Amino acid sequence: MKIATFNINGIGARLPRLLDWLAEAQPDVACLQEIKCQNGNFPVPALEEAGYHVLVHGQKGFNGVAILSKAPAVEVRVGLPGDDSDEQSRYLEAEIDGVRVASIYLPNGNPQPGPKFDYKLAWMARLDAHARALWALERPVVLCGDYNVIPTDEDVYSVRAMQDDALMQPESRAAFRRLVNAGWTDAIRSRFPTGPMYTFWDYQAGAWQRDAGFRIDHLLLSPAAADRLLNAGIDRHVRGQERASDHVPVWVELR
Repeated sequence: MKIATFNINGIGARLPRLLDWLAEAQPDVACLQEIKCQNGNFPVPALEEAGYHVLVHGQKGFNGVAILSKAPAVEVRVGLPGDDSDEQSRYLEAEIDGVRVASIYLPNGNPQPGPKFDYKLAWMARLDAHARALWALERPVVLCGDYNVIPTDEDVYSVRAMQDDALMQPESRAAFRRLVNAGWTDAIRSRFPTGPMYTFWDYQAGAWQRDAGFRIDHLLLSPAAADRLLNAGIDRHVRGQERASDHVPVWVELR
């Protein structure tokens, strides 16, 4: 089973690129983030024609997540538990062929310090609590998404350039580290322990051309999923296409 995560930065602008990538990469499951549309405006017919079942948790103009799957998916949870007042569409969870899959769009947190950074850390604490409940199921679980966290200095083109960014603050990194230390496997670092493995290049200042990227899109595997890990990778070439997202797909293959 090939499971991918892809922040597409707006389904309206990026649908042709998404369809191209689906046809080329043939993921069994694709978790999308930042679709930036309400449920009724999501292009379900085009994606069904491409061979995918569709689950979507949208929001007008911002955020929004979706799960595409070749096999039928059973929706398990819409929204991250722990705060009934949170109206942002950032979490969607489904059961697909015996694997629990979540599409996650974690808050950016900038500017920091401030209320947006506080929201990010509170959201990460809620994710940690829910992840522990999922881990306790002792089943294959894959937490896919744009975590908006640069885990280590090796995951960024310039520590100095990003040192004040919410993505790289000690609190953000500590929250991500708590997830991994609780028993989740960072799939990309499991496959590629060292070296740059960027998943995002800004549209500004020629970041793509300069390879000024960083790694913020992650797939975390429960022990039962990690035991089935065959391969993992990043479809870097997608960033060089016309009207590309500023993120690229990241994927794992499980037995």
